[in-house]
Amino acid sequence: MTWFVFARVLFIAAVAYSASLVRPVHELAQINVLFGAGLAGLVVLFETQLRDIAVSSMLGAVIGGTIGLTIAKTIATTLFWADTTDSRVAFLHTVTLLTLPYLGLVVGGRRGEWLEPARLISLFRATAPKKHYKILDTSVIIDGRIADICETGFLDGTLVIPQFVLKELQFVADSSDAMKRNRGRRGLDILQKVQKMTNLDVVISDVDFPEVKEVDLKLIELARSLEGKIVTNDFNLNKVAELRGVHVLNINELANSLKPVVLPGEYMKVFIIKEGREYNQGVAYLDDGTMVVVDNGRKMISKNIDVVVTSVLQTTAGKMIFGRYIDPAGDAQRAAPTEAVPTVAGDPPPRSETSSFRRPRAVPQT
Repeated sequence: MTWFVFARVLFIAAVAYSASLVRPVHELAQINVLFGAGLAGLVVLFETQLRDIAVSSMLGAVIGGTIGLTIAKTIATTLFWADTTDSRVAFLHTVTLLTLPYLGLVVGGRRGEWLEPARLISLFRATAPKKHYKILDTSVIIDGRIADICETGFLDGTLVIPQFVLKELQFVADSSDAMKRNRGRRGLDILQKVQKMTNLDVVISDVDFPEVKEVDLKLIELARSLEGKIVTNDFNLNKVAELRGVHVLNINELANSLKPVVLPGEYMKVFIIKEGREYNQGVAYLDDGTMVVVDNGRKMISKNIDVVVTSVLQTTAGKMIFGRYIDPAGDAQRAAPTEAVPTVAGDPPPRSETSSFRRPRAVPQT
C-alpha cells in the first residue's frame, strides 16, 4: 500500500511540474502547477474507482471503445466529399467521434464477462442443456432442514458446495466453544447425508475470489458467475443478494408458507405446556413451532385439550394463534336448570330467605 501511495504522489508531482514548464492555461507558473496537480488528482481518483471493477469488464471496455473509435474514423473518412468548412458538418464529425467510442466503452464494459475463459470455451462447445445450480450457504447447512428438503425431491439441478464454505464450516467445527463446535459437526454430518443421496448431483466447487474477503459476498459472486441461486436462511444475505440481482431460496420463507392455515371459529387439539403472560392463559406449540395462546387454559397445563380459534396474528417472527378453552363441566353447570320443589295441595308455598310470608292466624268464633 505504501508503494501505491508513493507512486501516486510521484505521478501528481510529475504532472504538476510538466504543467509549470508548458504553461497550458496561464502565464503564471503557480496557476499551471495547481491546474496540473488538480488534473492528476482526478486521474488518481478515477484509478481508485477502477479497483472494484473486474479485469474482464475493463478489457471489454477497452475493446469496445477501440471498436467504436475505429467505426467513427471510418465514417469520417467515407465523408471526405463533405464540406468540412460547414459548421454543421464539423459538428456531425465531432458528435460521431464522441458518441461511437462512448457507446463502445459502455457496452463493452457491461458485457465484459464474455471475455472470461469459461465463456470463451463455451462458445466452441456443442450446445448442452443448461444446468440449474443451487449454492448452499453455511447457515443452511448447519440448520439441517436442507437434507429433508433434498430427500423429498423439491430441489432440482446441481447442488454446489463452495470450498470456502467448507473451510468456514470446519472452522466452526474446530471452535473452542462447545455450542459452536456441535453446530459445525452437525453441519458436516448433514453434508455427508446429502452427498449419499442418489437422486442429487452434488459438486464441490474450488472457485474462489481472493479479492473478496467476506464469505457472503463470495457466495454472491459465485452465484452470478454460475447464474445460479443461493439457498440460505440468513436474512441479511437474502437482502444483499436481492440488491445484487441474485436469486435466493430462503428455507424460512418456505417453512412459513407450509404452516397450516386456521380460521377463527375452527377447533384444534393442542397440548398446554406452560402458563401464559396474561391471567388464566396457557401456551401450546404446534409441530411447526407456531405458538398457540389459550384463554382459560392455565389450569389445563400438561393436558391435551380442544380449543376454538379466536384470532390469528401474522408477525415478522412468524404466526401466532389465539384460542379459547371451553370447559365442558363449567358450561354444563351454568346451563343446568333450577330444580323445582314439589308441593302438596293445601300446603303453603316454601318460605324463601327473602320471603315475609306468614301463615294466617285462625279467628275464634263466637
